[in-house]
Amino acid sequence: MLRALPFVLFAVATAVPLPVLGHLFGQYWLTPWLALGLLPLADLLVGKAPLQAGLAPAPPASTLALLQFNLYAYVPVHLGLIGWGAWIVAGGSLSAWQALGLIVSVGLVTGGQGITVAHELGHRRSRTDRSLARLLLVTVCYGHFHIEHNRGHHARVATPDDPSTARFGETLYAFLPRALWGSLRSAWRLEAERLDRRSLPLFGLHNQMLWFAAAPVLIGTALFALWGGRAVLFFAGQAVVAFVLLEAINYVEHYGLVRAVSNAGRLERVDARHSWNASERLSNACLFNLQRHADHHANPNRPYPLLRDDPASPQLPTGYPGMLLLALWPPLWFRIMNPRVQRWRSAPVPTTSGAAGA
Repeated sequence: MLRALPFVLFAVATAVPLPVLGHLFGQYWLTPWLALGLLPLADLLVGKAPLQAGLAPAPPASTLALLQFNLYAYVPVHLGLIGWGAWIVAGGSLSAWQALGLIVSVGLVTGGQGITVAHELGHRRSRTDRSLARLLLVTVCYGHFHIEHNRGHHARVATPDDPSTARFGETLYAFLPRALWGSLRSAWRLEAERLDRRSLPLFGLHNQMLWFAAAPVLIGTALFALWGGRAVLFFAGQAVVAFVLLEAINYVEHYGLVRAVSNAGRLERVDARHSWNASERLSNACLFNLQRHADHHANPNRPYPLLRDDPASPQLPTGYPGMLLLALWPPLWFRIMNPRVQRWRSAPVPTTSGAAGA
């Protein structure tokens, strides 16, 4: 139970209500200030968890059940937060600056936690879990992530064919449009190939991409019928913040890492060397261990409570919140990250890195 407590406290009871607290105190930029200002500093103070070469003992079944409930409990809160924000903005009592602050605040939650929960549920085998993942993703207008991430990104990570892998020397500002457009195009192509294999029409009820496009339109229509155009603008705005945040995190997670190609033209297996890890205790508690990303790619079906900080993986100097701030200033990003990438490229390849449990 104690192992589960940090996830419950930070992931549900702390970060999600921040936009509501900001509204109550009249501080609509509270969430960005805490998430991108205070959290990077708190990460440094709380410190890192030790690297873990082997698998940790599995927590008791009751603890795992609580951690699973944590994911499910987030879903109605996520939906309620979007509905509440749309209602507040539609009321017309906020200035343009306050409304923008609320949009950014909610988008940081729906992107930072909502998409993270969708990512975790989307890797589950349960149909219910995957349906909940799709539901969360369409509320941020990024449903195609469910296709591209599972069928595209995991297969092509750390290759030039992956739109979500940042290239060495590429700025965040160059990466974002390439990733946003590339992931959408890739998801459409993957879905078209799936339909073709099943001899199903491209433009029909079985095309998930059409559903992912229609669902946000239906949500926007419902919000317009309830509260008018401002509610729709809020919905669209928080979605943009959410999916841009997702791709910015992708930039951090795989920057400059490349899988080797054999003389026979075969890519090396994805392992713990092909994602950047961060072992900061606090931000990992807030993000459902998302920063143990290398182990996730080496073992995609491993539940988030069991992910480990593999010593074979390249290590970020700090957690995602701090790295996002660095990415906003490319000269500083390159100064800190490029030497790390070069050391990674010159290091000998371990013969057993990340292979256990794959």
